[in-house]
Amino acid sequence: MKRILLLTATNLAVMAVLLVVASLLGVDKFLTQEGLNLTALLIFSAIFGFGGAFISLLLSKTIVKHSMSVRIIGAQSRDSTEAWLFQTVERLARRANIGMPEVGIYKGEANAFATGAFRNSALVAVSTGLLACMDKSEVEAVLGHEIAHVANGDMVTLTLIQGVVNTFVFFLARVIGYLIDKAVFKTERGVGPGYYITVFLMQLVLGFLASAVVAWFSRQREYRADAGSAEYLGQPRPMVAALKRLQTISTGALPESMQALGISGGKLSALFASHPPLEARIAALEKR
Repeated sequence: MKRILLLTATNLAVMAVLLVVASLLGVDKFLTQEGLNLTALLIFSAIFGFGGAFISLLLSKTIVKHSMSVRIIGAQSRDSTEAWLFQTVERLARRANIGMPEVGIYKGEANAFATGAFRNSALVAVSTGLLACMDKSEVEAVLGHEIAHVANGDMVTLTLIQGVVNTFVFFLARVIGYLIDKAVFKTERGVGPGYYITVFLMQLVLGFLASAVVAWFSRQREYRADAGSAEYLGQPRPMVAALKRLQTISTGALPESMQALGISGGKLSALFASHPPLEARIAALEKR
């Protein structure tokens, strides 16, 4: 329930920002002064929908480095574990035929993630908790999973999907708001308060429902990333072992924007979960 409330709050914030920006720019007034201009509305919806998603993607590495205090390590690492970590990511990146990502460590319970706008300049980070509770073969499998996310272009794909659903939310909220303002509030010229109230509420509701669509795509990507790890390591057993380990330990929560690309998601309602159940992922790997 806590995560559902957080997801609702996140959608509320995003939709509120879109509504305020559109109002400040006079978008709604322009779209409705001569009746609802659907062509112009669709264009503005795409600009706002995709614009926000891609700005978030472009800033993802910078934001996560600071928000999670990720410490970047290099080839000249301070200890043998960090040196092994860097070399393992380097080897997996070559197998995946991508550029060497930045490698980072952050303090927290067991988890890992990949982010970045470009597959040849991504960031792969693991938590101190993950390094402490898994052996090297399991950590390598987790790193393979994250490298597979990068190689598959999952960050860009999810951004495109988010942009599409944002566009529809922005568009449909205003169409519904316009119709309700005319039919219920009987506004004859332009739009009245009913339009803005309805738009705000519909952006919240539709944005929340759209999250289920994004989550479904995210779950499908997890199976591919698991399979990618098995391919890079030459067998599925290390990834299976890593997932079974995750069943027995406490995993650390990632920011909402990062959960889809972590190794483990939150215990959210199945409809909105960014990750499939661990049992389903293990079963899929064991069939390979």
